[in-house]
Order: sequence, then C-alpha cells, then structure tokens
Amino acid sequence: MNVVLIKALQLLCCLSLLVLLHEAGHFGFAKMFHVRVEKFIMFFDPYFRIFSTRAKWFTRLFPYFRNNETEYGIGWIPLGGYVKIAGMVDESMDTEQMKKPAQKDEFRSQSVLKRFLILFGGVLMNLLTAWVLYSMVLFVWGRDYIPMRSIGDGFQYNEFAKELGFCDGDIPVAVDGKEIREYAVSIYRDISNAGTVTVLRSGEEVEIAMPEEHINMLAMLQMSPAFMSPIAPSIVDSVMPGSAADEAGMEGGARLIAVGGKEIATWGDFDQALTVPRQYLLASEGCTHADSLAQRKVAAVYLNPGAEYPDTVEMTLDENYMMGVVRRMPQFDKAHQGYGIAECIPAGLVQGWKVLSGYVNDLKYVASSEGAKSVGSFITIGSIFPASWDWQQFWMLTAFISIILAVMNILPIPGLDGGHIALLVYEGITGRQPSDKAMEWFEKIGLGILCLLMLLALSNDVRNFILPIFGL
Repeated sequence: MNVVLIKALQLLCCLSLLVLLHEAGHFGFAKMFHVRVEKFIMFFDPYFRIFSTRAKWFTRLFPYFRNNETEYGIGWIPLGGYVKIAGMVDESMDTEQMKKPAQKDEFRSQSVLKRFLILFGGVLMNLLTAWVLYSMVLFVWGRDYIPMRSIGDGFQYNEFAKELGFCDGDIPVAVDGKEIREYAVSIYRDISNAGTVTVLRSGEEVEIAMPEEHINMLAMLQMSPAFMSPIAPSIVDSVMPGSAADEAGMEGGARLIAVGGKEIATWGDFDQALTVPRQYLLASEGCTHADSLAQRKVAAVYLNPGAEYPDTVEMTLDENYMMGVVRRMPQFDKAHQGYGIAECIPAGLVQGWKVLSGYVNDLKYVASSEGAKSVGSFITIGSIFPASWDWQQFWMLTAFISIILAVMNILPIPGLDGGHIALLVYEGITGRQPSDKAMEWFEKIGLGILCLLMLLALSNDVRNFILPIFGL
C-alpha cells in the first residue's frame, strides 16, 4: 500500500478517535448536569453532513432518536468536530438563543464550577486517554530502551559543545544530580535546562557546569554538525540509487577516508568536513547557481569492501549538500522492561506526565522566529507516523497527540476551551459575567487568531513538504 495512504489512514484514525473522546468529555459533563446538548457532530459539517440522526431513513430504523434532544451526525471535513451546548456562545456563532430568556437547562444558567467542568471535560478526556494508552502499551509490549551507559564509545561533540566543556568520548550520565537512564532525544531538553551535567570520561565521572542562561534547545537540535552524536565509524550502510555516491562507484560497506581534503574516521568527522559548504548554502541566499554548484563539488576518498586500494573521486552533492549514503550506525545493546497490570497504570501516568511537562517546556520556543517555522498542520502530524502500520507506534503517537490536543485547547486563546475558562476565572474573581456582545467578539477574535495560526502551519507544510516534491 502507498506510504502516503498508510500515513493518512493512521492520521485519520488517530484524530477521529481523539476528537470523538474530546467532545465526549464536554458532552458527558453537560449530560451529568442536565444541560441540553443540541448537536454532537463528528468532523466539520459546513452545508451538509454525511450522516445525521435527523435523516428520515435513520429515524425510521431507530424511532428512539426521533424525539431525542441531541442531533448526532458526521460531517464531511475530517479535521475536527464539535458539540453545540444550549446557552453558550461558541464557534457556531448562534447568538439568537442568547436573546431569549435563560432556561434552566442551558449552559449560562449553571454555576461557575459546573461550567468549568463542562469546558474542561474535553481536555480532561484527552489527558485520561493518553494515560490509558501509555498504560496499555506498556502492559502489552513493555518498553525497549538503550541504557545510556551502554554507549561504549561515547559521543562526539561539535565545537559549541566543546566550548561548554564536553570532550569526545564523554557519556552524559546525570543532569543536576538526576541520573540519565536511557539514550533518547529528551537528552537535549535535559542538557539545555541543566545547571550541571555529569559525564563519564575515561571511566571517571566529571561534572560540567553549564551556563547560567539556559541553552536554546531548538538551536541545539538544528546545529550542523550535531551538538552530540554517538561515535560511529564512517562506514556506509547503503547507497541511494542515482545519488552522487552511487555515480562515483561507492558501495554499501565502503569506508569513507577523506572528504573535501579532510581526513575522517567517524560520521561526526564527516559532518564537520561538510560544515563549510553547508554554512555557505545557508548564508548565501542570493548566490548564483554557478556559485552553489562550485561549493557542492567535493573530493572524496573511500575504500570499497574487498578493494585493495582506496578510490579518490570528485562528486557533486545534491541541493541539500547530501552525498546520498545511508550511515551504518552501531547496534547498541537494548534493555527490555515488562509491566504487569498493577505496574503499567502508575508507569503510564509517569510516562504521560513526562511527555506533558516536556511539551509544555518546549512551547516557549514557538514564540521565536525559528520556532514559528517549525509549526505544522495535519501534513506535519501525518509525517510522524511510520510508513507501515505498527500498532505499538500508532498507540504511542496517538497518546502523544492526545497530550498535544489537551495542551493546545487549554491555552487561554479566545475560541478555545482555555479562552472560555479564562473568562470563567474572570467571572469567579469579579462576580460579573461578560456580556453576550463581549462573548461574541471574544469568539470572533479567537476564530481570527486560529485562522492565522492555521495559515502559518499550512504555509510551513507547503514549504517543507510540497515544494520539495517539485524541486522548488
């Protein structure tokens, strides 16, 4: 099956489940407090719906729903969903009902606490969903991880990291006295926020004092060469057909000896050798094609498997300054941890809290120019799913996206749950409820902000995913 289709199906299933559960959170609390819910719609439904309980064929088959106060339906745009609660100004912008006297079963007639619970129900459901999914995955599959101390040869660091005090071969084993048990991408967050980092150097633990001003994690992740990478010999695992390396005669298993006149022994050395031309690419927006082509020409020395003598060739790297080789990385020893039914529940909670706190910590980068460029829409979300259907990965990613939805919805942005909750806090403090007109404008401003954010996300996706397909 086509990779794009598999990713799209996983995204659709993930969002359908999470939106359904999110809206069920609002719906459940509303029903608990006997507040009238007029609509429960899965997906968005401008102009028409694929399915509705008001459809004649459905009410004939199921007469019970004929007089039900709630209309259930499925829209045709699979990008969300909503519940329409009586007596509430929401994204439907139905203000006519607000001109009528308040009814006992309307949202506006409820206490501040009940309204808070109805609004917070969606976020609560997303958090509970993540907890349940993490617990389920741990119970069914357990957890595989790479123990940090098993990285025998340690890491290779770039110049920035070395200025901080790191040395090639160091293995970070603790941050601010807290042990780093496993090798994962979260190590960048830990180091960026650390006051001290303890490394294992030549068998001894050495403490490195970090700058008082925390390091920008986003900048760390974007560094080239990388801030840190496992030491791995510069041996090619495979060569991409039609690439510069393929045309040069390089084979899988070849060992790179030199690139651009610089001797290399590891992939870290390889990245360092290509730093100058890559920096030229980033800094020279107005450079001509001839200038770019000249920078992309490099000499490479490599030894193919079984060859007696190395070959020296000049190759032209692609537009992204890539040679077209897949790196052979070390196979680190993995540890497996299984969980019983009583262990997986607290472990799932710990995992969920770790992901939630990490994501909240990273939100500060969105306000930067580089952070804004990393904001993505459904294309970005879909790209993180695996190319083949893997249930363990699917449920782990669904749990992660559930946490993202919870955090995004609780932000005090007009039109989102967090925006409505902020108004409730104002009402609870002042004792005054905002006017219907103010609520209407609040909703309009929120919809405008959300539209701008969506345009930003879509433009980033077009730049990062669509334009490269056409070579632009």
